[in-house]
Amino acid sequence: MEDLLQLVSQAAKENIDWVGIENALSSFVIPMSRTQQNPVFHDEGDVWTHTKMVCETLVKLDSFRNLTEDEQQILFLAALLHDIGKVPTTRWEDERWTSPNHTLVGSKMARQFLWQELGLCGTPEKQQLRETVCDLIRYHSFPPHAIDDPDGKRKLLAIAANGENCPIFTIELLSILCEADALGRVCEDELDRLHMVEQVLLCREFAKENSCYFGPFPFPSAHTQFSYLGRKDIAPEVELYDDTWGEVILMSGLPGTGKDTWIKEHYPELPMISLDEIRKEMKISPTDNQSKVVEIARERARELLRKNQSFIWNATNLSPMIRKKQIKMFTQYHASSRIVYLEAGWSEQLRRNAGRPDAVPEQAICHMLEELVLPETKEAHRVEWHCV
Repeated sequence: MEDLLQLVSQAAKENIDWVGIENALSSFVIPMSRTQQNPVFHDEGDVWTHTKMVCETLVKLDSFRNLTEDEQQILFLAALLHDIGKVPTTRWEDERWTSPNHTLVGSKMARQFLWQELGLCGTPEKQQLRETVCDLIRYHSFPPHAIDDPDGKRKLLAIAANGENCPIFTIELLSILCEADALGRVCEDELDRLHMVEQVLLCREFAKENSCYFGPFPFPSAHTQFSYLGRKDIAPEVELYDDTWGEVILMSGLPGTGKDTWIKEHYPELPMISLDEIRKEMKISPTDNQSKVVEIARERARELLRKNQSFIWNATNLSPMIRKKQIKMFTQYHASSRIVYLEAGWSEQLRRNAGRPDAVPEQAICHMLEELVLPETKEAHRVEWHCV
């Protein structure tokens, strides 16, 4: 699979070896070539045909040529994978092909592929390359709608904020991908294609006007950022009074990453609510119903929150929905929140897990990786990614 990165590097210089790329990505290419699209916006046909058109268009854009070599490689890789989520999500509905949530699904598929097949995990450099690609895939459908969205500014600032943990990712890169995506297709009505391109260019100017095109918007404080991105009706440039009394830390990461070790090294003095420990206390297996475990954990958390006591919530917390539920509870008690996400190399991850007395089956960890979404800046007052 290292050959794929070499092929991507060559392709970014307008030397696209489609035979080599199709061989390296055969597990994706064959299903994509069989996946149909709505001819109103994709009269060129299947997903793989569209993908090739996008890539060939991308490398010819002046905005792409002006990027650094690393940025070009990342953007080309994102273009190759930007619509892989259409394979499992495409269905015939209301007499047309539709692919709901294909961007989120595609970003998860890309993460698993880049993590396991290309080994892009376990170091900050590999992590940032991978997550830039995943964010570009996840949000590539937003720019054409940003201007017309009544909450477009907030959403744009939230997407740009991901650059705090992943500095390579910018709205600039996203808009270049979207421009190539709009140009690299055939619409039944050519005006639809031109309108889409125009909307992307307007989004580009919109981002520049709101100081989030080349990086995250400069919020005056973490509390202001969290409140604004959490849909509070405030001006993002004006510092909001911080009424929090202290911080609660929410851990996140696959089993065997080293969360317990990290906690002992950095915050040995803080109380910890551990779902693993509660399971042991209650003699509940990880494969059993976990509602009782979570209920006990949340009640213990509320006891500490009522005392204004900082603590650590230690669990895998791999999905935004699960994290949101806990952060909401912390916020209701006026606590500041920090998410700490930990990551290790894949082989090291499995080795550490195998050495635990309560090792999680490798198949279960692979399934967790399929569903993993790294915490975004908007989810808490502070979000940190660490490779351990």
